[in-house]
Amino acid sequence: MSEYTISRVHPTDRRSLSQIDALLEQEGVKRDSNLDYICAMYDEDYQIIATGSCFANTLRCFAVSRAHQGEGLLNQVVTHLMEVQYQRGILRLFLYTKIRSAKFFRDLGFYEIARVDNTLVFMENRRNGFEDYLAGLAGTRTDGVSGALVMNANPFTLGHRYLVERAAAECTTLHLFLVSEDASLIPFSVRKRLALSGTSHLPNVICHDSGPYIISNATFPSYFLKDEEEVIRGHASLDLVVFARIAQALHVTRRYVGEEPFSQVTGIYNQIMASRLPLAGIECIVVPRKQAGGRPISASAVRQLLQKRDFEALKELVPPSTLEYFQSDEAAEVMERICGAGEVAHY
Repeated sequence: MSEYTISRVHPTDRRSLSQIDALLEQEGVKRDSNLDYICAMYDEDYQIIATGSCFANTLRCFAVSRAHQGEGLLNQVVTHLMEVQYQRGILRLFLYTKIRSAKFFRDLGFYEIARVDNTLVFMENRRNGFEDYLAGLAGTRTDGVSGALVMNANPFTLGHRYLVERAAAECTTLHLFLVSEDASLIPFSVRKRLALSGTSHLPNVICHDSGPYIISNATFPSYFLKDEEEVIRGHASLDLVVFARIAQALHVTRRYVGEEPFSQVTGIYNQIMASRLPLAGIECIVVPRKQAGGRPISASAVRQLLQKRDFEALKELVPPSTLEYFQSDEAAEVMERICGAGEVAHY
């Protein structure tokens, strides 16, 4: 077999990216918008014959030229990407793949976490990673009625507080999962601190970092699903398969979600939860949004006011602890990021 070269492809290398797009298209895949490292394997004529990419702790966007399949090239690409990730200090790796490719990745040391609808498989490079995560959660299991809430809290608003208060009042224990991935304008460390402060008056709330298993929009792969709604449904379906295992570990029988009048993505997601969670023995309870000034409170509206530095208007939308943080010198860097972000509303 010839020796082929693998190297990084930079975002400005239009020639290589065009070849990669054509190679991915042959596999029914499109290049993901969320990529922080792209590699390509070149033949003797400097034509791309294989590719793969990373985003955060995930591997994605693989393709091999049909003229070179069966030569073990994908193995080399995956090995290269794993070495890149290890050099970055990212030792725990995840990937999403089509059902037919799962065996290949198992042979490379990846283990299945969940699969959905004969569409995709979610895998990691730790044999007992998910089981260890579930065992850790089980240590917080309590008797009585247990509910769960998952939120990004970007940032924590009076709407979030109302939702947590409502759920906590109806449960013996409420497990609050905060999305721990740093893909939001407001860092996880800040989001967590504000959520903990905003719920400190509720003794039956247990906060958990979501870890890598409650899947965010950023890490979910949109690149091999045909259209936006299929991506949303695929994301929701996979998330709910994983969440059902989490709920089982915690004896959770209720998942609370906020009503979504603004975001089409979240609205479809909520519809899927309402239909699928009961099949796993979990009640889906949709809570109407808390309103201020006749409009539902949203984190998007809060970020828009932060861009304007309209702290007077923010008093009606966020708890004192959230307002205090954003008015402090400590928040200067985060405020600069929000103010320079352009559009901060999510739809």
